[in-house]
Amino acid sequence: MAIKDWPAEDQPREKLLQRGASALTDAELLAIFLRTGTAGKSAVDLARELLADFGSLKALLDADQQRFCQGNGLGNAKYAQLQAVMEMAKRHFKEVLQRGNALTSPDITRAYLSAQLRGYGYEVFACLFLDNQHRVIQLDELFRGTIDGTSVYPREVAKQALQHNAAAVIFAHNHPSGIAEPSPADKQITDKLKHALALFDIRVLDHFIIGDGQPYSFAEHGLL
Repeated sequence: MAIKDWPAEDQPREKLLQRGASALTDAELLAIFLRTGTAGKSAVDLARELLADFGSLKALLDADQQRFCQGNGLGNAKYAQLQAVMEMAKRHFKEVLQRGNALTSPDITRAYLSAQLRGYGYEVFACLFLDNQHRVIQLDELFRGTIDGTSVYPREVAKQALQHNAAAVIFAHNHPSGIAEPSPADKQITDKLKHALALFDIRVLDHFIIGDGQPYSFAEHGLL
């Protein structure tokens, strides 16, 4: 049955308009992006097939051009559209957290950091520097490593924070494995950074681990 023949409340586009994008499944969101299905398959059916083929929505979004275009119903035009959408999302969050804006929403901070770090195939450690009113100064990607980890040096973080005249920082790093859980090394380096920056009266507000799904917050789990 074609999607247009479904009850209106079950059609992905109508469901989004009535209940918001967060109410949709991964397959329904992807179906709206695809717009049409293939012979004998609705856009939702095709979306489910693609998610099974790639393994997850993240894997599909992170796929390179060659792998993406191998998917049924996909091609260079869809790849270009997807890259444009993802870049617009990054720029949107960057404008929301542009220099001088105060951090008022943890969810926006999570979304921004996720958009910046989730796509890397290796670990990246970033610092979001803030002034004493928790207004954004700058996001710096300070350290890059392999798929297994990266080396983070408290001295370099402190030096950068002082150069920005920051009063507070939020750390973030990605886990290419997709598992957003802190390792013993993550906890250890966070403690070292917190104590190093405290010598200069710079507060560590949070440390986010970016993986699949919701980023892990050290602050929310009582680890700061």
